[in-house]
Amino acid sequence: MDIIIQNFTKKYGQEKAVDNISFKVKTGEVLGFLGPNGAGKTTTMKAITCFLAPTSGEIQVGNYSIRNEPQEIKKRIGYVPEINPLYPDMTVIDYLKFVAELHDIGKNQVVERILEMVRVCGLEGEKHKKIGELSKGYKQRVGLAQALIHDPQVLILDEPTAGLDPNQIVEIRELIKNIGREKTVILSSHILAEVEATCDRILIINKGKIVADGTSDELRKLSQGKELLQVCIEEAEKNAVVSAIQELDSVEMVDPKARDNYYEIQSKKEASSKRAVFELCVKKGWILTEMTPVETKLEDIFRDLTLN
Repeated sequence: MDIIIQNFTKKYGQEKAVDNISFKVKTGEVLGFLGPNGAGKTTTMKAITCFLAPTSGEIQVGNYSIRNEPQEIKKRIGYVPEINPLYPDMTVIDYLKFVAELHDIGKNQVVERILEMVRVCGLEGEKHKKIGELSKGYKQRVGLAQALIHDPQVLILDEPTAGLDPNQIVEIRELIKNIGREKTVILSSHILAEVEATCDRILIINKGKIVADGTSDELRKLSQGKELLQVCIEEAEKNAVVSAIQELDSVEMVDPKARDNYYEIQSKKEASSKRAVFELCVKKGWILTEMTPVETKLEDIFRDLTLN
């Protein structure tokens, strides 16, 4: 089930939390939704789930409009907010039964759906425990189970791995990836490595506007523009190396690093300095022991796009 957002704006008084954004999430796609605090991520997710209405614009989930058919959309969406809506005094089984009844799942299907969620979300050993006794990781699993119990076609996850330890993050990541093979998933997170490992596509929002949209590789290519090399040149005087490399036609900047014999070389736009640096070292009799392209990190792209 596709999600289509067209010219969505949400105002609180005169303040625009989200400013005229448009994007589409296809069936079977896991979209990573990134942005700093206050960028408009949660507002957008709440609008998709019909928790709040747009000031202007339209949102469709499948063939349904959030303005005209919110109840139909709610039937088809599973939502895990950042703070899980759990009842600590209920056992896992009782809570899932309660949620199943809220979704009006037929009595003859409730037990089957509960057992399926216990299996899919890895709750077999915890199903008879009270939710308040569970670790943060297992509480997140219960949150996912309640969002999935009615077999929704769309899953909205707001910071699903917040507060988890590294092992729990890996487990939840694999669970989300498996779910994403069959459903449309929007995942919000501040853990950029997590988004990159889990999501098919990344959308970055800042101050209510979309500032980037694409795969992690596509975002890197757009961001890079200029080649960045880390080189190690031995048996050469540092100032002489910097001066000689800076004179190469393809080089924009040379930065001598604190580590002995290491330099960071930035090429001019659409140029490569690899061959020129190699030939310079041969000509000067310097020993080139390392030449490594420096890959732009998602963290760097995120900072570049959201710090202005």
